[in-house]
Amino acid sequence: MSFESWTIFALFWLVFVTTPGPNAVNCISNGMALGFPRAMIGVLAILTQASLFLILSALGVTALIAASPTGFFIAKLIGAGFLIYLGIRGWLNASKPVPKAQRPARHVYLHALAVATINPKSVAGYLAAFSQFVQPDVPVWQQMGVIMPTALGITALSYTGYTALGAGLGRAAMAAVFNTWIRRTMAICFIVYGVLLGASSTPQLETS
Repeated sequence: MSFESWTIFALFWLVFVTTPGPNAVNCISNGMALGFPRAMIGVLAILTQASLFLILSALGVTALIAASPTGFFIAKLIGAGFLIYLGIRGWLNASKPVPKAQRPARHVYLHALAVATINPKSVAGYLAAFSQFVQPDVPVWQQMGVIMPTALGITALSYTGYTALGAGLGRAAMAAVFNTWIRRTMAICFIVYGVLLGASSTPQLETS
């Protein structure tokens, strides 16, 4: 991968992971509820999902999923339903005290991993990255030596920032009413993302 291609890829990935979505909302919510150190477990889960999807993309699996309208439709509905469920549950629990003691690290990790994985936007994003930036005349795993550190580094910085934002909001939200409405706003975001993902179209593969 040339320096010019790497720069374009890095800019694409920066936009891809910094555009607010379900992962960002979850990071902000975790930061508010758990504080910055514990909420970073959620960022670790996102990096796990990113690593898995990058490897699967290199193997062509995400392209295969996107090429199957039925498979993508099922994944889209599951992801949309899961996000809407999280939003409704978040709205109903917004006025209740956050049960910190009932959220072990394993739960935080698996919850964030589910939000990151059951998201058809990820398939479209990773497919776009590999269809546009991977050079067909260069061994893919050679290019992965550049792509993976770049993608994971930008991803870590982005969602660490969202987590820090949530932790800051949590400290600032001293009033119970203010805290409740922030949590309800996060819940609405989950519902909106779920509806948008459910209505999204199947990504199309480019053909020459």
